[in-house]
Amino acid sequence: MTSAVQIANTALRTSVLWGGLSALAIALVGGGIGFALAGPTGIWSALVGSAVAFVFMGITAGSIVLGQKISGGSIASGLFFAVVLGSWLLKFVLFLFVSFAIKNSGVFDVVVTFVCVIVAVVGALISDVVAITRARVPVVDMIESRH
Repeated sequence: MTSAVQIANTALRTSVLWGGLSALAIALVGGGIGFALAGPTGIWSALVGSAVAFVFMGITAGSIVLGQKISGGSIASGLFFAVVLGSWLLKFVLFLFVSFAIKNSGVFDVVVTFVCVIVAVVGALISDVVAITRARVPVVDMIESRH
């Protein structure tokens, strides 16, 4: 029998896969639109915007996996929440740093980068919802409830 944690990990991998594919598609489409609007700068802006969104998605997935390992597979543990919330704080600080770096660099088209980040984040959220709703994660883990 498959445990709830194993099912959730499968859903997490599926979410990262689909989120990565959506970030790649956004990089390609955004690069084309960015090139039409801002030339080669638009391509790089779209690539950076999609990459930032993908890295942030990876930080979230990594924190969930790390939190599960540290807490012994219990998502109700304080350690699990500390790792996940710590990663959110890290992402917030990184977002501010990257935003200011992109804005002040003068190399990127800020609008193209911003739109690609937003669209990639929405794509990642959609992939999360689809992966989780299709995963059928049980509310009660039958393996653990026998003890």
